[in-house]
Amino acid sequence: MGALANYIERAGVATTSISLIREQSEAVRPPRALWVPFALGRPLGTAQDPEFQKQVIRAALSLLDTATAPTIVDYPVEAPPEADAETWVCPVTFPIAEATTITERLLAEVARLAPWSAETRAARGRTLFGVTGAGVDEVDAVARALGTMADTGDVVHAPEVGIEWAFDMPVLIRHIADDLRTFYHEAIAAQPGPGAPNHEALSAWIFADTALGEALQAVARHLTALDTREAKFVRGLLIPEGFYEGGSAFPASAEFGAASDGESPRE
Repeated sequence: MGALANYIERAGVATTSISLIREQSEAVRPPRALWVPFALGRPLGTAQDPEFQKQVIRAALSLLDTATAPTIVDYPVEAPPEADAETWVCPVTFPIAEATTITERLLAEVARLAPWSAETRAARGRTLFGVTGAGVDEVDAVARALGTMADTGDVVHAPEVGIEWAFDMPVLIRHIADDLRTFYHEAIAAQPGPGAPNHEALSAWIFADTALGEALQAVARHLTALDTREAKFVRGLLIPEGFYEGGSAFPASAEFGAASDGESPRE
């Protein structure tokens, strides 16, 4: 979005945006950005809280009147807590895995969650799975792709699992992770329980209790070892802030490298 904002601004149209990752905005230098201290995927804060969301939108739009490009302004208010955020416990329990590879453990998890994910798709009449180019019946192949990267350390070559990928490497890794998170989230949505978890609770479950979280951490380590600007950027998009075992997944400004106006890694 920062690169697009720079492009539009050069055409004479003032722009403003909302940033969830401050380091990215510092590197891309959009004309005007409101950094918000919310979870990834929640640019307006708490879901189903229209009054709070409107306050965030107004703050972003106010930069058009008060800010001179380029500017990053910090939003000073934390998002209100979501219902059941502190008490949610995943109703799915995975047996102790005897598999020796991450790929095997991940495939076993996917098989266990598949009926629940299918139930959510049937109830909603749609799915958000498939951004990678994979069909809804190819989740096993997507899981195998992530597991193979985690086990082998190859984050340079696109996994050959019979899917015509919609993205090139390493950006493809980010979308493979997104597809699998979508699959897990849709499976959880079909589970019985007192209420739906928020983003923080879901992330805590994934990174503490699942082979998916194990695979993502392993791939993040491989991206770090690759030591390229784009690999570090993708690493920052794999793991939400606070869950990366090496600290902050997104590279610091100095590590990320200074980007010229309008330049950003491909998304």
